[in-house]
Amino acid sequence: MIWSDLLRQAAQTLTAAGIEGAPRDARRLAAHVLGIDASRITLIAQDPVAPGLAQLYTQIIDQRARRVPVSHLTGTRQFYGRTFEVTPDVLDPRPETEILIQAALARPWQRLLDLGTGSGCILLTLLAERGPTAFGIGTDLSRAALAVAMRNAAALRLGDHVQFHAGSWLDALPASTAAFDLIVSNPPYITLDEYAVLDPGVGLYEPRLALTDEGDGLAAYRQITSKAPAHLVQGGWLIVEIGPTQGPAVADMFTRIGFETITVTPDFDGRDRVVAGQKPRSALL
Repeated sequence: MIWSDLLRQAAQTLTAAGIEGAPRDARRLAAHVLGIDASRITLIAQDPVAPGLAQLYTQIIDQRARRVPVSHLTGTRQFYGRTFEVTPDVLDPRPETEILIQAALARPWQRLLDLGTGSGCILLTLLAERGPTAFGIGTDLSRAALAVAMRNAAALRLGDHVQFHAGSWLDALPASTAAFDLIVSNPPYITLDEYAVLDPGVGLYEPRLALTDEGDGLAAYRQITSKAPAHLVQGGWLIVEIGPTQGPAVADMFTRIGFETITVTPDFDGRDRVVAGQKPRSALL
């Protein structure tokens, strides 16, 4: 058997299992098995498949057919042009989160706090983009997630520019921590009802703690907005990712804590995705 035949069979298996983008996933997983870039798959299409590789590839395709995320099968995910380690302990970085990255990079800051950092993809991307003078802290309730974030920081050679603390949101910070120019977060915003009908590839394989607050999807925003002002410098920014129906509710929370210049930014599909607001430059808060 040659690779083109095996790829065709794999795509058919994934299509029959209801996997969207089946040919793409078949190529990505073949590239992973072969240890090559996915762009080179066409170059080996007519090559014979070694029996051991055929067996390994078939096993991986069977796992993907059971909705195991591609990132969990390869151990990595691309985000904003960089490769991040991912495991079942962290959320899979998604393209929509790049909207938050762009919003953050449009503001002036040097000290950054990422609440619920997970894989560290937001925190580490922002530090890498801002440059060597930037410094950031990531907090997460999950120590397993923080271990992934630490490995990603080391892989990106950002270890000297970042710290991680275990705990709940802002309560995880040491008492002596200085104020930040920017606080960001992509907290759990899926409601309990929405969680019950999630795609199996998400609900079965990504951490529940990072997906839902077991309620109305707004609990994390209430906690963050109640405490963020005390940890921001005057004129500092709070930027959060939201679910597509939560723009008005989260923007109202920003208004009630006295923030200014509040914006709700849509994602690629025109759905509300990011809320940003600025702590007033005067010392009223």
